[in-house]
Amino acid sequence: MRRILWPARLVLGSIRRANLSTTTTTTAAAAAAPPPPFEIAYPDRNVARQPILFDSPHSGRYYPAEWKTASSGAALRAGEDAYVDQLVSFAPRKGVALLHAMYPRCYIDVNRAADDLDLELLREPWPSAVAPSDKSRKGLGLIRRFVTPGVEVNAERLSVADVQRRLDEVYWPYHSALRALQLHLVSEFGFAFHIDWHSMKSVGNAMTPDGAGARRSDFVVSDLDGASAEPQLTSLIVEQLRSSGFSVSVNEPYKGGTIVQRYGRHPARLSVVQIEINRALYLDEATVTLKQQEFQHLSAALEDLTDACILLARSKPKTTTTSTTTTTTSSSSPSHRGSSVS
Repeated sequence: MRRILWPARLVLGSIRRANLSTTTTTTAAAAAAPPPPFEIAYPDRNVARQPILFDSPHSGRYYPAEWKTASSGAALRAGEDAYVDQLVSFAPRKGVALLHAMYPRCYIDVNRAADDLDLELLREPWPSAVAPSDKSRKGLGLIRRFVTPGVEVNAERLSVADVQRRLDEVYWPYHSALRALQLHLVSEFGFAFHIDWHSMKSVGNAMTPDGAGARRSDFVVSDLDGASAEPQLTSLIVEQLRSSGFSVSVNEPYKGGTIVQRYGRHPARLSVVQIEINRALYLDEATVTLKQQEFQHLSAALEDLTDACILLARSKPKTTTTSTTTTTTSSSSPSHRGSSVS
């Protein structure tokens, strides 16, 4: 039996060592059993593990057959950060772990607070206190109301049991896995860089913070106005993307969602940066299909960005703590190469 020298079992998850190659949408009819709530692509065995974690919380594309929706599958896909997981599928061969959601954000949004719930979506009282944010008021809360303005997601009001099941089976397992990966890196290296990957519509609408008709930059890089990440990491990301020919906005119109807010509290040990990618760079937004040549070009640019982040990480001292001593070494030390034992 082979033992992976990373967290080897995470609640209800799926672990693999392979690039993400499928470009299809998974439906219940095409799958013998529902997938786990997330997948983790671990670093390749023959490369050095890096103190870097990628996650893609909104690229899930499994639509449960029992989910009663008011819109077609094609319409619902406009809510996905479509194929973002594939854009960064090179991560494992760079020594970077990649966590990505399997269920779409319209089903349950793991980048929202668990109490960010629109009670009008329920057919019975919720048993605990809720705190609907502006996201819920615009139809973009924990349970999404609209795909785009006026396009309803749900065909009927939901039961408390249904929402709680989505929390228990999808939302909390994703966050448990994410936190386990973060803590593992911080424990091993003394610090970690976490990049939370997203995509955004090329033009804003009435549900977005910049409003209808607002044209977006190629990228929006967000760190809660400097509160969630070391300034060197944010600056490097912005400069690298601009040097690759992209336009970049910083903390505008997005400052960082729940994942950044929840986990980016101690940037000296865990820097969390959210990156939004303009979908027009790689996607036909109307049909949610890849523009293959543009996709390959963009993925190569993101690989260059990852290389730059790795160099920054290697310039930082690696601190390991034992029961008696604390030692500092280079984070690129050969002793931290990915490996397994039989």
